[in-house]
Amino acid sequence: MDIRNFCIIAHIDHGKSTLADRMIEQTGTLQMREMKEQLLDMMDLERERGITIKLTPVRMQWKGLQLNLIDTPGHTDFRYEVSRSLAACEGAILLVDCSQGIQAQTLAVLTMAMEHDLTIIPVLNKIDLPAADPERVSEEVMKLLGCKKEDILRISAKEGRGVMEVLDAVIERVPKPKKVESGKLRVESNSSARALIFDAIMDTYRGAVAYVRVVEGRFEKGQHVHLLGTKTSVEILDIGYFAPKYVSDSGLKEGEIGYIVTGAKDVLSVRTGDTVASSPDLPQLPGYKEVQPMVFAGLYPSAADEYPQLREALEKLALNDAALKFEPERNAALGNGFRCGFLGLLHMDIVQERLEREHNCDLVITAPSVLYEVQFIMKRPSEVIRASLLKPDEPDTARISNPADFPDPSYINEVREPWVKLEVVCRAQDIGAVMTLIGDRRGIYLSLEYLDADRALLHFEVPLQAIVLDFFDLLKSATSGYGSMSYEMIGYKAGDLVKLQILLLGEPAEALSTIVHKSEAHYVGAVICKKLKEVIPKEQFQIPIQAAVGAKVVARETVSAYRKDVTGYLYGGDVSRKNKLLDKQKKGKKRMKQMGRVTLTQEAFLSVLKR
Repeated sequence: MDIRNFCIIAHIDHGKSTLADRMIEQTGTLQMREMKEQLLDMMDLERERGITIKLTPVRMQWKGLQLNLIDTPGHTDFRYEVSRSLAACEGAILLVDCSQGIQAQTLAVLTMAMEHDLTIIPVLNKIDLPAADPERVSEEVMKLLGCKKEDILRISAKEGRGVMEVLDAVIERVPKPKKVESGKLRVESNSSARALIFDAIMDTYRGAVAYVRVVEGRFEKGQHVHLLGTKTSVEILDIGYFAPKYVSDSGLKEGEIGYIVTGAKDVLSVRTGDTVASSPDLPQLPGYKEVQPMVFAGLYPSAADEYPQLREALEKLALNDAALKFEPERNAALGNGFRCGFLGLLHMDIVQERLEREHNCDLVITAPSVLYEVQFIMKRPSEVIRASLLKPDEPDTARISNPADFPDPSYINEVREPWVKLEVVCRAQDIGAVMTLIGDRRGIYLSLEYLDADRALLHFEVPLQAIVLDFFDLLKSATSGYGSMSYEMIGYKAGDLVKLQILLLGEPAEALSTIVHKSEAHYVGAVICKKLKEVIPKEQFQIPIQAAVGAKVVARETVSAYRKDVTGYLYGGDVSRKNKLLDKQKKGKKRMKQMGRVTLTQEAFLSVLKR
């Protein structure tokens, strides 16, 4: 039987999951009574938020051919999921909303599909909307892809109009699965079989389940196979395909997409991007680039005894989410926890919610920061910083995501921060507002091109720290909701970056320190000090709250002391009696201040994070 492997790629909310639903209906993969909206969004979280988070495969039969579809996420934080889907396919349906036209994320996913050398089928969706303008959007797509107008299909995924034509186009245009030469004579049997793991999940009852694309040979139930990356061997307990639930089969042959139940209890033994092979001597398939987290934050259990539970939950989640990285760390205010790396703020939000829902963890999260590179003046920096933070290829440079690890400025030659290439699609009338917004974030303008008379595509270079927190919300406000953005890492650039410390009673509170650009130190310091003044409880003595860069204080607030009326019982007489009592009180307060300690409560800590 002939096979076609394809995926659906598009900007957020352009109708990927709805089109997948209609395809499953048209091909009779499920009966109508089993259908529901956004069928392939299995997680409750996906259904509630109306976004796709995980790639989901499904096998369909159409005109005697086997079609393997993978539904992909649209959000920039889950771009890694999209790249893995593309590696398992030969073709991609590029879906464009007829009313919105090409958006920033459309361009980003299209570039990735072209890098994987996939056949692109352009499809215009939502032609049933009153605001639809298929002629204008067709022009945009033709300009972008260099295709003919008759190559572009027009559909309404919601109503099911034109879906059959899309399925026919997949059969006609998408090539058959590619043959991979393993450098030796090909043997069409399971004696030389290899498959690429493009996703994996931990099943409570069956252990690790690998989602695979078979590249050569055939795998069968009961066969002993080898995971080449982690050098472990397992027995195939069950094998089959997705319809979209697991359907057991006798085996999987070349070109097919399906699942293999390995029964592995260790979550780290089945890795995304690894190769499943029939023999340990076979060469490994080219996997995926190791994904680099962009945003880092500390995750702490709210009760100290829940630490082992959090570790186990993170390990299980990391199996299913290859972009999540974590390592143990300790914080003075919060105790033991983990330093976790995420692809962006939405990714962080989803991970937090999945930990709370699926694993019943009660969490405290620290302020997100990015990964900085610090180059030292000295020959042996391990004397002033943990050796584990030093880069293996550059022994004089450390990679720091936690401001508490930031060394004394006198040891530093330069600090480099990550920069990204940012693409913004907006209306022509919003260009000025977008330019101002990026200018305030230390961004550098590169170029401007018009997609049509009314819409522009702007290119910028911006520090990642500047867009990681609230930039997307501000962009939506500045463009009345019409703006869309997409970014990708371009590397590190040196900058005038400093560690902003918070001093309570002159003592540094390491848990509150942040790394900022020198020009923003006063503003950020003032905001943190104001917040702390509201939440730190009063003592019998005055508490100064200072924000300092090195020895220079850039902002200050003071929590006033409780004051007992020591002169209340005097009934007149000479003023010196009153002054004597006030002086005595002043000396007592001074002595208390020298002995006093300010303990940073969790509430105070959390209020600063919400700045």
